[in-house]
Amino acid sequence: MDGEPSDPSPLVPLGNMSTDSSMSLEQKTTFVFVALLFIFLGILIVRCFRILLDPYRSMPTSTWADGLEGLEKGQFDHALA
Repeated sequence: MDGEPSDPSPLVPLGNMSTDSSMSLEQKTTFVFVALLFIFLGILIVRCFRILLDPYRSMPTSTWADGLEGLEKGQFDHALA
């Protein structure tokens, strides 16, 4: 066993390693798509945590009755008739 070459691993192909190790176009596209999904997921997680920590900051300060002219709050049902 001293001078004999060991049996090559079946996972490592013999031959030109530069062409075998490069990714195909489909693999590159998939990798970019998955990376973009992870970035989008990270942004959503950060946004959800910010809303959980301060829920009233994201709410608008105006109410539904601010745009009504001459009507008091609570009279919206009568204004439709």
